[in-house]
Amino acid sequence: MSEEPHRFGRDAEDLIASLRRLPSEDPRGIRRKPAQEATVLMEALRARYGIGMPTAEQAIRDRWPEVVGPANASYSNAVRIDERGRLIVHATHAVVRNELFMNRAEIIERIRRIPGCTAVKYLHLVQG
Repeated sequence: MSEEPHRFGRDAEDLIASLRRLPSEDPRGIRRKPAQEATVLMEALRARYGIGMPTAEQAIRDRWPEVVGPANASYSNAVRIDERGRLIVHATHAVVRNELFMNRAEIIERIRRIPGCTAVKYLHLVQG
């Protein structure tokens, strides 16, 4: 025999509650779903939102000195990839910004060789 008590349908539960003059257990708009283990739910959320998985931005940041060179990397950083495929880069020095601008085609080519970074199409340089 099962350890769980028998669950009646919604109409039967409402009828029993009204006969006993008790409020219904579930409000009308709520549907009860079977309970799941927290670990199963956490794994589903991690997979759905990519939590704990490497992102393209992080892969670029990890290899930034290889992509632009150590001297330029110390005065610039890759911030994010926007929805249009532009890599937003902050450069703290005008000379470094100009250097990155002049070599942007080569930098994009190097970035696209990094696994998972083929979505990057443009380099958007920001002074800051």
